[in-house]
Amino acid sequence: MDSIDLVGAAEALTEHWSPKVVGRINDQYLKVAKVEGEFLWHAHDDEDELFVVLRGTLVIEMEDGGVTLDAGQAFVVPRGVRHRPVAMEECLIALVEPVGTLHTGSEVSDRTRTIEDQLG
Repeated sequence: MDSIDLVGAAEALTEHWSPKVVGRINDQYLKVAKVEGEFLWHAHDDEDELFVVLRGTLVIEMEDGGVTLDAGQAFVVPRGVRHRPVAMEECLIALVEPVGTLHTGSEVSDRTRTIEDQLG
């Protein structure tokens, strides 16, 4: 067994908003992503989503407000809540989501990544 270098795995990514699976905890995936700019508004109807900021600052906008996270902080977006992550400068994040979670919920765009893409 090897430890997981979350920051190193996120730094190695070459594409923004394209999470990669780095581990599995029961029926949850541990993912890392490099993000910058605005993502699209979406919701996950049946799953909560945990965001952990590894480096930088991430704003998670929601229809009734938002939350700003700095490195070392985390936030759970409850299932069914429409949200849009925003990073004004490049930000490294980790995500924990059930294995069946669709990257952009029911929304589809050029930023949508399949589970196969995320496992690759």
